[in-house]
Amino acid sequence: MILKTKLFGHVYEFKDVCEVMAKANEEKSGDKLAGIAAETAEERVAAKVVLSHLTLNDLRNNPAVPYEEDEVTRVIQDDINETIFNEFKNMTVAEFREWLLDERTTTDMIRHASRGLTSECIAGVCKLMSNLDLIYAAHKIRVEAHCNTTIGKEGTFSSRLQPNHTTDDPKGIIASVMEGLSLGCGDAVIGINPVDDSVESVARLLKMLNEFKNKWEVPTQCSVLAHITTQVEAAEKFGAPLDMVFQSIAGSQKGNEAFGVTVQMIQDGRDMVLSKGTSTGPNVNYFETGQGSELSSDAHNGWDQVTMEARCYGLARHFNPFLVNTVVGFIGPEYLYDSKQVTRAGLEDHFMGKLTGISMGCDACYTNHMKADQNDIENLATLLVAAGCNYVMGVPQGDDCMLMYQCTGFHEAAGLREIFGLRPIKEFDAWMEKMGFSENGKLTPKAGDASVFLAK
Repeated sequence: MILKTKLFGHVYEFKDVCEVMAKANEEKSGDKLAGIAAETAEERVAAKVVLSHLTLNDLRNNPAVPYEEDEVTRVIQDDINETIFNEFKNMTVAEFREWLLDERTTTDMIRHASRGLTSECIAGVCKLMSNLDLIYAAHKIRVEAHCNTTIGKEGTFSSRLQPNHTTDDPKGIIASVMEGLSLGCGDAVIGINPVDDSVESVARLLKMLNEFKNKWEVPTQCSVLAHITTQVEAAEKFGAPLDMVFQSIAGSQKGNEAFGVTVQMIQDGRDMVLSKGTSTGPNVNYFETGQGSELSSDAHNGWDQVTMEARCYGLARHFNPFLVNTVVGFIGPEYLYDSKQVTRAGLEDHFMGKLTGISMGCDACYTNHMKADQNDIENLATLLVAAGCNYVMGVPQGDDCMLMYQCTGFHEAAGLREIFGLRPIKEFDAWMEKMGFSENGKLTPKAGDASVFLAK
């Protein structure tokens, strides 16, 4: 199938939808590394023109990996509400973009449409949007989810407290937890990336977090970000408390195999937490993603990293998660070269996640060998809050000493809440005031003083 257009006095030809989607993508170093990116700005515009005339039906009928070869494709396609898809299938991608951006198109209308969209449809419209389009459209979409508390409610903005430690030292972890909580971080989740991901260590960390949470009656959820089977075994073998179950996911079956995970493993973990977990649910999954992971495992099937990332969200939607976040700059400059590409990717991922219908956050971050700095990441965090992002990360000093990357710190969430007139999750907000850390939504002089926790 040859797709072509005449532009700037030149006829541009594309052999298939896959090539159009790749070359319509905004510039990404990962697509260049894969050899699928547009060679010139003119070719990129030509691909966008061709894409704009394709219908949503065209995109659905050209999944990134064939249905019979890939369980992620099967999950995405089988979950589609056919009645809703039929309402939109004859729209061109350009027409669908205009519909999303129309001021008369409401949150409820978009949430309705999302149930009929495959990930390729969502990635396609994303490629035709400017950064402001992505912010405006995402801001119109509100997605709530409940684990122990409810994230995503109007007027709220949350954070994950990430108290990682280079040796999983309990005292170091708890010190970070106390500081982060006192500054208003952790209402989304207190989540540790463990150094030692053995079953015994994961069980110990889960118990430690749960004991602290219960002692201080912190209204939140806890997680240790080990492999899903390790978390389940920690619960079954050692009685570790599971509020939710975590897993990194990819947009193809081959990519998930690189993570050592299958759809059935995720389903089994979810079923276990729903029947034996410690949260009230029903949203008990936590997923992390990030543009480029499929390329790094040679699992992208020739498709661009935006489309493959959209497919992560299509897979996540199947499990109705409490949290999903794109670790947007973590993989490095091989996939997102500089701050401009990281910013674009963060806005793309957030928009695509919300249009898919999932509770979406973002780890606004960068590695030290990337052309980016802390100001760039704070800029992205600010844009994400303007777009209605559910949560970002809270890391001591914005520097994760265990994972060795730079991120948003404990103060950013409080500052962004004040700027945008937002509050933490309701129960957490009340707890902050009870502890004396905040008053009327603003931090008090007690904020940041971990000694408050030593008095009991």
